[in-house]
Amino acid sequence: MPRVTQAHLDARRQQILDAARARFATHGFARTSMTDLVEASGLSVGAIYRYFKGKDEIVTAICEQVGHSLPAELTAGSVHDFLEHIRTSAREDDHARLVAQIYAEAAVSPPLAELVRRQLDDLRTAVAALLPGREPAEAERIAEAFVSLCMGYNQQLAVRGDLDPAPFTAALVAIIGS
Repeated sequence: MPRVTQAHLDARRQQILDAARARFATHGFARTSMTDLVEASGLSVGAIYRYFKGKDEIVTAICEQVGHSLPAELTAGSVHDFLEHIRTSAREDDHARLVAQIYAEAAVSPPLAELVRRQLDDLRTAVAALLPGREPAEAERIAEAFVSLCMGYNQQLAVRGDLDPAPFTAALVAIIGS
């Protein structure tokens, strides 16, 4: 029997995650069954269970893939571009709705909540590092507000649809400049 390559295994795992990401964004975590994921991925139940024990592991893997695309510096232009990226991801990939679903699940799943908390901590730390010349406590306060407003914008996109980032950019620039 021919041996399956690691690239093949990785591609199948990613196929499951992509299908789950799309399904969770449109139907929610609770309204998505493993049968739905089988149908959406085009794989068998056994194939999915080869990679994941259940939906909890799938949503965790999705969260672990999330990367942040923070700009190299925080200027009015780079903040606007960052929010445009969030907006584009919401429009094209349903990312805002997916994040809303993940946050809802994190509210009732302590392990997922811990993962999300760590990611938010990392994001705040990264934002604080983009504030040179600030006292550490001040940089942390600004980073907290910056991340909160970005997450609020993302949630607004999930609920209200496509929103102009201009007022959010103005608020973020004011927070950075304060």
